[in-house]
Amino acid sequence: MTEPRLTSLAHGGGCGCKLAPAVLRDILKDVPQAAAFADLMVGTETSDDAAVWRLNDQQALVATTDFFMPMVDDPFDFGRIAATNALSDVYAMGGTPIFALALVGMPVNVLSTETIGRILQGGASVCAAAGIPVAGGHSIDSVEPIYGLVALGLVHPDQVLTNRGARAGDVLILTKALGVGVLSAAFKQGRLDAAGYAALIASTTRLNTLGARLAGRVGVHAVTDVTGFGLLGHALEMARGSGLTVELTAAPPLLDGVEPLASAGVCTGASGRNWDSYGAAIDLPADLPDWRRNLLTDPQTSGGLLIAVAASEADALLALARTEGFAGAAVVGRVVEGPARVRIE
Repeated sequence: MTEPRLTSLAHGGGCGCKLAPAVLRDILKDVPQAAAFADLMVGTETSDDAAVWRLNDQQALVATTDFFMPMVDDPFDFGRIAATNALSDVYAMGGTPIFALALVGMPVNVLSTETIGRILQGGASVCAAAGIPVAGGHSIDSVEPIYGLVALGLVHPDQVLTNRGARAGDVLILTKALGVGVLSAAFKQGRLDAAGYAALIASTTRLNTLGARLAGRVGVHAVTDVTGFGLLGHALEMARGSGLTVELTAAPPLLDGVEPLASAGVCTGASGRNWDSYGAAIDLPADLPDWRRNLLTDPQTSGGLLIAVAASEADALLALARTEGFAGAAVVGRVVEGPARVRIE
């Protein structure tokens, strides 16, 4: 049987198929908040990366789920990307993963069991690299291919990292270069060369294990991972959670090959939807080109960690990140007194 390309079966892919922030807010506005539970340390109130439940004085459970449609055609790579992305939310809270459950929705009358198996094998390979099992899961027959994980981890209750603890004077460090959405869009358009594909896979399959090293680290005040809402969207969540202004550079580090594609107009639909959702809370320079704005809203599948750290600890943290394999880690902004907005400089 000749099978179709995975991406041809999906109307969107990766974190680019997330609901736009404004749509999500509208859906959730009448959903009641969780009742007060003494042991629920992190819930839905600040748009954080995962829920956290205190188990005892030494352990808190980090729980999250993430899944999406394919952004690449290789089934093994699709599984790897989806699993890496799901585990990122545990690391972003300072947690260490302990096990995962697979979430599988596949058009079984279109894809062979071999192809579906390769997707699951890719996800399992990433979990093995993280030192955890895929201990179960759930599968359904669906129109579009969908894969992801429920990911569970542990962290000390006093060392939970959230997106709301940034302080004025903090430096902002981003551990992965931007441009995943642009590269994935170019791939779908048949415009991505082998080097660009290699850059895409290398970034999206690099586990954010650094996050577990940040728990309890002196000077680290807030952390979030940059995914479907783009750098601007996740920085804005940090600004709102902390009640401060975030200042970002207009030219953050980009993955190899991204700038010429972006300047030629390659972008995702999600980039525009992101801007429409939160652009009113962003201050842009009048002369900023549209393609640079699109990169700041570019949806990052399995993106890097955005870390608010005391200025005195920034160099040491950059050195640690690079030692951990994040060669593209760089300072991308700072936190200052002011309203909960993002300002581009």
